[in-house]
Amino acid sequence: MAKAIKSNLYDDLKRQILTMELDPDADLDEGSMSERYGLSRTPVRDIFRRLAGEGYIDIRENRGARVIPMNHVTLRNFFLVAPMIYAAIGRLAVQNFKPTQLADLKQTQERFRTASVSMDPLAMVIENNRFHEIFGEMSANAYLQPSLGRLLIDHARIGHTFFRPRNDDMKRRLQVAVDHHDAFIEAVAAHDEDAVVDLVFEHWELSRENMEMFIAPQGLKADALVGSPATQSLEKSS
Repeated sequence: MAKAIKSNLYDDLKRQILTMELDPDADLDEGSMSERYGLSRTPVRDIFRRLAGEGYIDIRENRGARVIPMNHVTLRNFFLVAPMIYAAIGRLAVQNFKPTQLADLKQTQERFRTASVSMDPLAMVIENNRFHEIFGEMSANAYLQPSLGRLLIDHARIGHTFFRPRNDDMKRRLQVAVDHHDAFIEAVAAHDEDAVVDLVFEHWELSRENMEMFIAPQGLKADALVGSPATQSLEKSS
């Protein structure tokens, strides 16, 4: 029973961090977690340490745990290295994947597709993250997998609005992402490394554009009035 509760706490915190229900840098209170989940503080600390090791949270001496922050330095590093890591993971995945992992990838894609049709943003975030996690597992590389895991956390957090399309163009982009996933599966099954790497960069470009839209959104309607003829007339008359 306690093991199942610990697993629930672990899964809940991961989901809340990936979907931005918990903001970057948010404090995590050990006592409230213990009370909410009916656990003593020791298993809660165990979960915090596990999540810290995976890059989801940061444990500071004498200051407690917090959700891993995001700032201009982490964003710059993310955009700098993400495509390189993704490409290396993709190439190794083709070389090392197991049939059971490919089956898992296909099942995850079907859940992602279903979530995209029903426009379930939380499910899309989780299933998309899992889809790319499986590529890391396929790569079977102890050096790259932790880097991929850390990248995927911020990838989900930066681009979470992608799964809440507000217009037809964003819906089209979402369908392109679904199609990319299908193409990834076909290329892996065909042991086609070059096709996977090409898809990595196409998929990355799609993600990058959507993340840039989130980081630098269009100005508010009121901003457009600044410098307009109507505004200038008002300034002259004042």
